[in-house]
Amino acid sequence: MCIDYRALNEVTIKNKYPLSRIEDLFDQLRGACVFSKIDLRSGYHQLKIRATDIPKTAFVTRYGLYEYTVMSFGLTNAPAYFMYLMNKVFMEYLDKFVVVFIDDILVFSKNEEEHEEHLRLVLQKLRENQLYAKLSKCEFWLKEVPFLEHIISAGGISVDPSKVKDVLNWQHLQNVSEIRSFLGLAGYYRRFIEGFSKIAKLMTELLEK
Repeated sequence: MCIDYRALNEVTIKNKYPLSRIEDLFDQLRGACVFSKIDLRSGYHQLKIRATDIPKTAFVTRYGLYEYTVMSFGLTNAPAYFMYLMNKVFMEYLDKFVVVFIDDILVFSKNEEEHEEHLRLVLQKLRENQLYAKLSKCEFWLKEVPFLEHIISAGGISVDPSKVKDVLNWQHLQNVSEIRSFLGLAGYYRRFIEGFSKIAKLMTELLEK
């Protein structure tokens, strides 16, 4: 369930904690050959809301009035605070063998012996902080892993083939909103497209009209 919190978000003091740049995260993976991906179970819902803020999350349904006691999707500060928490939890392992983006955790190592120890440390850290993973969405001991809509392997980083297919099968653009959506997807992979700014210039100019 996702509640429309636009009115609440407008009067909320924004958390300025920065989300990590995807390019910076990927730069850490050079030389890695073994990967495991850990996906937290209902990530936001593992964070409790301060008691005095719970009434602010209230919403009404035909069954009555409800309030969230845990972090809800749609709250403006949810991604920034979750990113802050995850960076704090894994601080000593970041830039060494762990990459974190909100609730996605990637453990990377140069060999299987290292990876066994790295996994043990990461899982121990999750246990210490009472953070729970969803086993069905986790993948372990991989030579190639999908992560943040890219494919990661010892050979480097490539575009997820399913996203290439999405671009190729995109319907003809009819309005500014559709142009913005298409440029958002294509721009996410601009590091793989030489001269992307020049190629996309005409469409970008349409957004200014």
